[in-house]
Formats: sequence, C-alpha cells, structure tokens
Amino acid sequence: MCGIVGYIGHREAYPIVIKGLKRLEYRGYDSAGVMLYDQENIKLCKTKGKVSDLEEKAQTDFTRNGTIGIGHTRWATHGVPNDVNSHPHFSNSGELVIIHNGIIENYAPLKEELIKRGYSFKSDTDTEVLVNLIEEVQKNENIKLGKAVQIALNQVIGAYAIAVFDKKNPDEIVAARLGSPLAIGVGEDEFFIASDASPFIEYTSNAVYLEDGEMANIRLHKPLKIRKIKDDSLVDPYIQELQMNLEQIEKGGYDHFMLKEIYEQPNVIKDTYRGRLHANEGIVQMAGVEDNIEKFLNAQRILIVACGTSWHAGLVAEYIFEEFTRIPVEVEYASEFRYRNPIINKNDVVIAISQSGETADTMAAIKLAKENGAFVFGVCNVVGSSISRESHAGAYTHAGPEIGVASTKAFTTQITVLTMIALRLGKAKGTLSNTDFHTFLQELEIIPEKVAEALETNERAKEIAAAFKDAPNCLYLGRGYNFPVALEGALKLKEISYIHAEGYPAAEMKHGPIALIDEQMPVIVIAPKQGHYDKIVSNIQEIKSRSGKIIAVVTKGDTQVRELADYVIEIPETSDALSPLITTIPLQLLSYHIAVMRGCNVDQPRNLAKSVTVE
Repeated sequence: MCGIVGYIGHREAYPIVIKGLKRLEYRGYDSAGVMLYDQENIKLCKTKGKVSDLEEKAQTDFTRNGTIGIGHTRWATHGVPNDVNSHPHFSNSGELVIIHNGIIENYAPLKEELIKRGYSFKSDTDTEVLVNLIEEVQKNENIKLGKAVQIALNQVIGAYAIAVFDKKNPDEIVAARLGSPLAIGVGEDEFFIASDASPFIEYTSNAVYLEDGEMANIRLHKPLKIRKIKDDSLVDPYIQELQMNLEQIEKGGYDHFMLKEIYEQPNVIKDTYRGRLHANEGIVQMAGVEDNIEKFLNAQRILIVACGTSWHAGLVAEYIFEEFTRIPVEVEYASEFRYRNPIINKNDVVIAISQSGETADTMAAIKLAKENGAFVFGVCNVVGSSISRESHAGAYTHAGPEIGVASTKAFTTQITVLTMIALRLGKAKGTLSNTDFHTFLQELEIIPEKVAEALETNERAKEIAAAFKDAPNCLYLGRGYNFPVALEGALKLKEISYIHAEGYPAAEMKHGPIALIDEQMPVIVIAPKQGHYDKIVSNIQEIKSRSGKIIAVVTKGDTQVRELADYVIEIPETSDALSPLITTIPLQLLSYHIAVMRGCNVDQPRNLAKSVTVE
C-alpha cells in the first residue's frame, strides 16, 4: 500500500526521493517522510498529509543536502495518520532508520518482549517494532546490519517491503521483500530503491525486481548482493531493461491522471490485442493460452478470482466465457475465496486478475489454487509483478502505467484480454461458429475506434454532471453483459466523488431498490439496442412512473428510451458481448466530472490506494 523510495550514490538524494514519492502517491498519501544522511548526521523530516506537505515542512526546518536518502508515503494500517506514525522510524538508539510497506502480523508479542528488554515506543506502528527488533538482534549477536535484518525477518510473520539504514555503516542500505513489491534501479555508481520503477526511470533503464523472500545489500562502489532471507543463499541479480518511459507517467497536458487514462483507452485496447488478434486471417493467438490449450479445453470449470474493478471485469468474462465456450464459470472475490475453504479440483482453471499484479488477496487465492492442483492463469498489467511470476501462465494487458487510483483503462484492457481468450477457446471447442468467430474478431478489431467515438460524449457527461453533482445517492442499472458495467459505474462514482451509489441488475430493482426512487434519485440506466432492450425499456418505465430522474446510455439513433429519459448519452453500436467496452466510457466520464465539480481529489481519493498489498 505504501510507497518506498531510496537513493545511494553521488547525486543529491533529496530531490530524487521527493520526486519519487510524488510518483508513488497512488500507493498511499495520508502521511510522508524523508531521511537524509550527509556523511555525519541523520536528518529526518516527516508529517501527516501529502508529499507536498512534506516539501513545505522541509523548507523551514530541514537541511536538504546528502547523497543517501530514503523516503516513504503512507497508507495507514497500524496507527492513525499523524506525524509520529509517519515513516521513516528510528530505532531506540537513533542509529537505525527504516521505511516499511506491509503488515507485521505478530508485532504485538514482539513488542511486548522488546518492552521487557527495555525498549520504548513512540508510535503505534508495527514498523517501529521491526526496526527495534533488528537493533536488538544486531546488538545481541554483534553482527552487521544485513545479517541482523535477515535474522529479524525470519522471526516476523506478515508482509513487507523494507529499506533499512545504519548510521554506523553509512555506505549501505539493506532492502528486503515478502509480499510487497520492491525494485532496485542500477545506475553508474548509484542505486535507487522504489516500490515500482517510476521514481528512477529518468536515471536508469536497468532494474532488479526482488523476488519474495529475498534481501539486497546495496552498497556504494560495490556490486549488488542478493540473498535468500530464509537460508542466506546467494542469488544472481537478474537485471531487466525497463520498458516504461517518462512520458507514460506524466499527465501529458490533462488536468488529472484519471482523465488522461480514460482518453488512453482507444490506444491501450489496441496495444493489448496488437500481435495477438489478426481479424483478416481469422487468428487470435496468445502464447500463454496456446501453450496450455488442453488445460483450458479440458477444464471442468473456470474460476475467476479478483478484487474491485478487476472483479467486475471477471463478471463480464463470466458472460463471455459461458456464451462462447460453454464452460461453467464462477467469479469469486479473492478475499472471500481464500478464507471459505473452497472446492478446487485438479481439472479447474483459475484465472487471477489484477491491475498491479501485487494484490495480496489475489496472490493468496493463487497459492491456494496451486496447492489444490488447479492450473492458474494470471491476467495483469505490470511486467514482472508477483502474480505474473506466481501463475503457471498468463497474459499482460499492456495498458501502460495506471496512476489514477480509480481504475479505468485497466477495466477495458482486462475485458479485451479475457474476450480474446474466450474467442480462442470457443473456436477450438467448436462452441462458436466460424461465422460468429470471424464477426467477433472483426468487431473487436474496430472497438478502439468506437471507444474513441464514445469519448466524444465528454461534454454531454459534463452537462449531466452539473445537474447531479449534489445528489446524495445514485442507482446504476444494467442487464446481461451490462450488469457488471452498472456495478463498475457505481464503484467509480463512490471512489472519487464520495456519493453513495449502487449497481443492480435492472430486473432486480423491483425487489427492493425501487423503494428508494423518488424525484431526487438519479438512476443511470445502461440501455444499448443490443441485448435485453425491450426488458430494460420496461424497467425504465417503472422508474419513470415513480418520478425518478433517468440518465440513459443508449445506442445512437435510439428513439424509444429517449422519449422516457430525462438525459441521454449516445454511444456507437456494437455486439452485445463487446458492449461493456463502450458503455463503460460515459460512466467513467460522468464520475470524473462529478468528482471535479465537487472539489474532490480525483487521482487520490480519500482512504484509498492503488495497489492493495495488504489484507
């Protein structure tokens, strides 16, 4: 959840750390801090609030020179967001400093034991327990920092990415990970540490991604040394060349990352199917599927595990897979799946979906599925992420970095990947006719053009947003393929505008939610011409007769719904199965404009973070 940045080298560390923290604020932004070392003193500055608040505080009471530094932007777990609970944290001696992302589950008994040994604690965090545990080991064993970190980590239970500095050995930073991502940038006589590569992309294109259970000794003028935490065995560092560029992580003239990412969807959908889909040749081919085609074709069922927006993409996939392949599909919240003793068979295929590839609950679900003999296929956006490594096979979405906390392009690119898989399996099984197969391929190939056309509804969405920005509640309705889109639309509005919203299957409205409808209740109805059009028209009439305010997303040229709705947003026509790729666009724009008009922080909504690496 939290963002970690570190630097050791020949440059001034402060600007690198601060810029890196700003790029990692999507991971958490309720407090921030930085430590610098200037060859003599450890200097610490931290505060409740955003990185901009940290910058402001550092201007007045902080000497900002030093070529070694670590910084942290926090999403609170243990202890409320305040100055004291902010990272970095000192050990009792003041010689060790730590930053930490994750949760130490057994911190309470460790803290109790350390108190008995004379340690005191200023914060409510589990992190302060960890740094003092490292100090206690170091003191008792009379060993260097790296070995003390290793021994201490073998005593803790939980998840972590950490960076630790020792004033007694100031040419070194020790980093380690278990369950939370950590990348090391390798430059000329300098190293960078970060939760992802974005903080150091302009300095080096070489990165080492620590694997779970690994730690690194990062030292000036010496090669990087990586060891296994459990048994101290050496690991050869695998240096990857970064594919990300600086332009991808800047706003590019847009007011917010979220708006930029909404408008990137025509291109990233195309990037996702590029080289995989060849409509004219009647080919859809993905290496992870082709290499394991028999496992998919022989599957008794497909289990999809995911969280949040990815779960909604999985619901769309359930409709698509069952229609195209006739394989039964179940979609599970990963957080529930891992704890409910699920029935998993060896002939099951488990598809795990995650934008970041680091979602803790989804990772745990993968491990459970593998333990029970299922084949696991990962769908994620981040190359080298934990889920991509833990899965038996998988496919990347190629959406590029998604900085806005509320996912947009992740949703449409995940649906694109899952649709291609379903098309390939339907063709191989013979459950999808050649005619339908070719029709869908051709339609999917031109979806980016139709998404671009749907983006032209931006001004209309802004007009409607102005009318409903002060609504306390909102209801989203859809049927069939567009029921999950209703859920996703409601989630977007909740996430970034803080308006309470619910998504429902339109036919279920009369089984309860209809009691909420009055002249103050905006109801967004997804009503494209394809699918269950006549049925949803009947649902709209039910809303109209109760004076609800109807905002309808309709196919261009629609007349029937237009007569009933108070507001209409027109989108291009496509097949029912592919319609979620289009219908979701105006809902994203509507949520965005409502949030902006309400003065909300669109890219960093309160209490949220982009990558959920803790339970």
